[in-house]
Amino acid sequence: MQVKFRNVCFALIAVAISFTSVLAQTQEDKTLAPYFFVQGDPNVDHLPLKNTSVEISVSGVIADVKVVQTYRNEGLRPINATYVFPASTRAAVYAMRMTIGNDVIVAKIKEKEQARNDFEAAKREGKSASLLEQDRPNVFSMRLANVMPQEQVDIELHYTELLVPTDGVYEVVFPTVVGPRYASQKDATEKGNQSVSTPYLRQGEKPTSSLHISAKISGGLPIQELSCPSHQIFPQYQGPTVAQLTLDDSDPFQGNRDFVLRYKLSGEQIATGLLLFQGTDENFFLYMAQPPARVTNEDIPAREYIFVVDVSGSMSGFPLNTSKKLLTDLISQLRPTDLFNIVLFAGDSNVLSETSLPANAENVAKAIHLLDEQRGAGGTELLPAVQRAMNFPQQQKISRNIVLVTDGYISGEEGVFDYIRQNLNQANVFSFGIGSSVNRYLIEGVAKAGMGEPFIVTEESEAAGIANKFREYIQSPILTDIKIRAIGFETYDVHTTQFPDLFAQRPVILFGKWRGPITGSFELTGTSGRGDFISRLDIGGLQAEESNRALRYLWARSRIAEISDYGSGSVGSDKSKEITALGLKYNLLTQFTSFIAVREVVTNPNGNAQDIKQPVPLPIRVSDMAVGGTDQGSEPELVLLIAGLLLFGLTMIFRKRLIASRLVRHSS
Repeated sequence: MQVKFRNVCFALIAVAISFTSVLAQTQEDKTLAPYFFVQGDPNVDHLPLKNTSVEISVSGVIADVKVVQTYRNEGLRPINATYVFPASTRAAVYAMRMTIGNDVIVAKIKEKEQARNDFEAAKREGKSASLLEQDRPNVFSMRLANVMPQEQVDIELHYTELLVPTDGVYEVVFPTVVGPRYASQKDATEKGNQSVSTPYLRQGEKPTSSLHISAKISGGLPIQELSCPSHQIFPQYQGPTVAQLTLDDSDPFQGNRDFVLRYKLSGEQIATGLLLFQGTDENFFLYMAQPPARVTNEDIPAREYIFVVDVSGSMSGFPLNTSKKLLTDLISQLRPTDLFNIVLFAGDSNVLSETSLPANAENVAKAIHLLDEQRGAGGTELLPAVQRAMNFPQQQKISRNIVLVTDGYISGEEGVFDYIRQNLNQANVFSFGIGSSVNRYLIEGVAKAGMGEPFIVTEESEAAGIANKFREYIQSPILTDIKIRAIGFETYDVHTTQFPDLFAQRPVILFGKWRGPITGSFELTGTSGRGDFISRLDIGGLQAEESNRALRYLWARSRIAEISDYGSGSVGSDKSKEITALGLKYNLLTQFTSFIAVREVVTNPNGNAQDIKQPVPLPIRVSDMAVGGTDQGSEPELVLLIAGLLLFGLTMIFRKRLIASRLVRHSS
């Protein structure tokens, strides 16, 4: 009995020690993850965000957004503050200005290090200043220096983005908060990520700020199915093609969730359009071919599907089993006139057949048997597998589709992206990520290089629904072998020059510059299920519109995204120089350029100010557990104290029982 009690005590003590150690480690590492900002004396460190006002203007496929944020130092001492906020991954931030009292300071774009140095210098000299930096392609940080007591600061941002429909639906999103993020010790040390140390308000605690959003949509075509699943809106139509809307202000704060606005545009045929902007030294254009709202089987050309499937060791278990189900479903539903093949890759690759096979019952059964035999083993060599799929013998006037299925645990992603971009006219490339923690950089990078959408399954319960959506997305090519050329209209610096097929779920987009008179036409050619297709857009009657000014920023942003491999942190020196040059020339916020605004008035002569980090609200339905707290709001220090008391109590009980045991033996 004594031995059993002693073993129980030892086990409980070990658990308590382990629990205490984990909590202590959590305390040491808490700066690596988002943490709560404990608001102390409001006379010292309180800089609340008072209001956010957003004006969204949509013209055709371009959204131009103006954001004004108002801060006020409600304390008695000067303060410095950092505030982190999100935006769209496609956002091209092109202007910022700071207003303090009657002073309006227009921000300048500078190289990132120079902007930081100028900000720190202004901070030391007691000048009011603001610095806007890009932490990630969709997360920005705003730093304010020397905000004086009772002083109000207005920060105004302007950005633009291209709206690309998915499933025929246009979506305008204004993110309002940065969700909690976790960073490992290595990531936080090497990348210096600002967003992972964002302070958060407690679960259920409402900020003192308010959110106001207004939007105007000028679609060019009749607007259909206008909706806002995130907020209550009041739309007012100014004709069939124009809608104006505002938020319902009955809830004073609605900034704990993204604002999402969706709509469709009517159209029964392939529609082409051209937007023009004429600048002082450069002119820009955007050409778009949009698929029709309805597609019949007769519109769809012959199809070929090549499934490139990861069967390496990391895919063993759930990822590979889910892949088998996905591919079995996709292959079983191919048309008998479709062709298909399978490339299995790990350390090397092997194929179902050296040429693609008709999707008849015999070949489908053969493919399913091959998949069933896979168990997952070996390394991962993706690029040779993609190259092998791309180089299969190909028939003319057929839509070739390469479907990559992997968890993405490979290196050398940039080489894969480059190869896909260079061969967009040879095949459409789609990515399907499967696993509990897929390499999203690879999956999303492959999709963007192929001008498509990424599909990711992290849980088995999601597989059927996402697979069905994926199948619908890839099964309706409308035009293949696409070529776009300008006739009698001089264009240059055009990208992309290689085009994937036009699908029912996505348009084809072309950016570029032009010079000379606005004459001639754009010609789109390809092959549909009904035969050769040709469409000409006469541009002789078009005008360059000042409202299309955003094209210069979108062209530059598109180029930056292309050469930086869509936000990769490992950009080479040549690419970083080009990105920096583009950012400086086109006044764009990038990973190498920042906006800096300095008020050339010394308002805080001694330069002493309290540094704070402005807390942001937790996203709706996110608990304190996401940022190192508990659902009940108890402090980690309190839990650590309880664990220590538990350890102390168990030790004393064990000591008392041990002494009693020895006394009994002695008396015997």
